[in-house]
Amino acid sequence: MYDHVTDAVKRPAMISVDSDLVCVRFETMKMYSALGAVRALLDSGRVRPGDTLIDSSSGIYAYALALACHRHGMRCHIVGSTTVDRVLQVQLEILGATVELVRPSTSLRLDQNLRVRRIAELLRENPSYHWMRQYHDSIHYSGYAEVARQIGEELPDGPLSIVGAVGTGASTGAIASWLRASGRDVQLVGVQPFGSVTFGSEHLADAEILIAGIGSSIEFQNVRHELYDRIHWLSFDYAMSGAVGLLRSNAVFAGLSAGAAYLAARWEHRLDGVRRQVFIAADTGHRYVETAFSRHAEAHEVDKLEPLEVESVRELARPWSAMNWAGRPAPQPAGAGRGVR
Repeated sequence: MYDHVTDAVKRPAMISVDSDLVCVRFETMKMYSALGAVRALLDSGRVRPGDTLIDSSSGIYAYALALACHRHGMRCHIVGSTTVDRVLQVQLEILGATVELVRPSTSLRLDQNLRVRRIAELLRENPSYHWMRQYHDSIHYSGYAEVARQIGEELPDGPLSIVGAVGTGASTGAIASWLRASGRDVQLVGVQPFGSVTFGSEHLADAEILIAGIGSSIEFQNVRHELYDRIHWLSFDYAMSGAVGLLRSNAVFAGLSAGAAYLAARWEHRLDGVRRQVFIAADTGHRYVETAFSRHAEAHEVDKLEPLEVESVRELARPWSAMNWAGRPAPQPAGAGRGVR
């Protein structure tokens, strides 16, 4: 019997979807991020029960933080993206969280800037609030040690590739780091949308980008670029095709980032048949039903999709590009005249 619902929903299921291809399916992956960070903050005395924790979120982290606050007797304040749907918003409110949604925007940069600006206003008005800084504070790495242990226990032998969304960096980066620290041979493959500054694709916008939480138009300080061996950039329609293909062939209902990771893992397996490919499905597909899954008739056949292999971010092209990142540092913004190009 579980003491709290967080224990029941946090542990992922590991599902074999093909030969040497494993899906790590979470109900909400960022439960580990939020729980680990809140526990560390309480243990260090930086926060106490009853304090208010605040952060910006496109949805998954908001739910995880609200549940972590519920478990530990904290107050929660979320400044959310318009991707926070009505179902999630109602859950957050019943859990006791204060929820603010920024005004609708077709620009990822504007949406993220509006949320950060509102956070700054709230902190000036409420200096006792603790900003969780999921995009910047490496404290969020700690919770994923448990995920790495589970992968190590359930897949005990042989080299691995961890394939998944880069996002804030505190999921794929953390899982790979903990596995490597245990002595495991791990290749880390990150997934990005076009238009994200994190790995230098801001010059290629995707008009239909709906893959909330896997890329950014602002710098995420807790992304450790040097951890990544390979990067894949995928468009919305390819990520949607991957998600539909994953559901159709393996009955795994997961979000768009999982669809993108599924395609990337399939390709990596073609390139390297020695490593077992372990791809991350960070959440379920429910919030993408109207925007993606309802368009399943438009999905491409995944067996026919291949990336353009490039040697520089200057060569990136939609709908899918892949590159040996090989531990490079963070790229400089477009037009800076230096860095990875």
